[in-house]
Amino acid sequence: MSKRDYYEVLGVDRSAGEREIKKAYKKLAMKYHPDRTQGDKAMEDKFKEIQEAYEILTDSQKRAAYDQYGHAGVDPNRGGGAGFGGGADFGDIFGDVFGDIFGGGRGGRQSRARQGSDLRYNLELSLEEAVRGKEVDIRVPTLVGCDKCDGSGAKAGSTPTTCPTCHGNGQVQMRQGFFAVQQTCPTCSGKGKIISDPCNKCRGQGRVEKTKTLNVKIPPGVDTGDRIRLSGEGEAGEAGAPPGDLYVQVHVREHKIFTRDGNNLYCEVPLSFTTAALGGELQVPTLDGKVKLKISPETQTGRMFRLRGKGVKSVRTGAMGDLMCKVVVETPVNLSSRQKELLKELEDSMGGETAKHRPKEQGFFDGVKKFFDDLTN
Repeated sequence: MSKRDYYEVLGVDRSAGEREIKKAYKKLAMKYHPDRTQGDKAMEDKFKEIQEAYEILTDSQKRAAYDQYGHAGVDPNRGGGAGFGGGADFGDIFGDVFGDIFGGGRGGRQSRARQGSDLRYNLELSLEEAVRGKEVDIRVPTLVGCDKCDGSGAKAGSTPTTCPTCHGNGQVQMRQGFFAVQQTCPTCSGKGKIISDPCNKCRGQGRVEKTKTLNVKIPPGVDTGDRIRLSGEGEAGEAGAPPGDLYVQVHVREHKIFTRDGNNLYCEVPLSFTTAALGGELQVPTLDGKVKLKISPETQTGRMFRLRGKGVKSVRTGAMGDLMCKVVVETPVNLSSRQKELLKELEDSMGGETAKHRPKEQGFFDGVKKFFDDLTN
């Protein structure tokens, strides 16, 4: 099945910058995260598709390869792209075509043990953990070098021998008319070596499955979409080749009070009718505890107050964000008869001075009247 365009997956233009891509990813990740979709396979596949698109488009090298060659440019099976290191060239892309025509796959000029695959671990954090940072132990199933044969794949006391078909190159050449095409050696499968007496533990693979426990230091200020790279903690390479890397993918859970946008935090704070009208002090929450916020008289619902330095410290620049508090005036409920009388007295005391006491209301209805007058003229 052909893959969808990565830009289409995230819903961004091809000219979109990294900030716009990250914002689109965060919105989609919140919607399709497996914790929210309760085991829905279709939604889980959608989430994986979104993550794949995000990883490609936020890596400058892979994005350049994708923009030039499409999905072929970032296919790890074509020698570059999504393997976290380098784009594809014409030889990588068209080598497979000629290999298919003449019955073989693409191969290198000489046999080289392949580096281990990169791994990804999805780590979910609370907002407090993401803001403050923490150390966490994670368990990662992976392939490690076999300790019984030291990764050679050969039984103790024996060694791999050079392949007699390719003479250790891992590739054989075949001619078809004017073409000379290299393909993977069918005898050694491109390894250049043959193990006649394989190790009993790894069965000649040189690697065994193991679950590793790793300690990861999460820096303060990480956000959904950020990745932490643990160099050399991926799968072990073949025949002693270097291991891959482990990428810890961060996902921050929604918070009951705060919403995060970059380094700023946002929250809504209920405000009593009396305090809004007369002014006063209001206790508002921050990640470091409660603080007092001075409310000026005649404060209207929806007004935004900025508490500087009460947001999130940037993981990249160290700059502190702000806390933005939006006050929402709360209408009194469950009033007694006396309380209703008092409010009625307040309303009567204003008399016909609506414009003086409620300028927005008066302005609105003046605008409505003018609108209907214009329609009838």
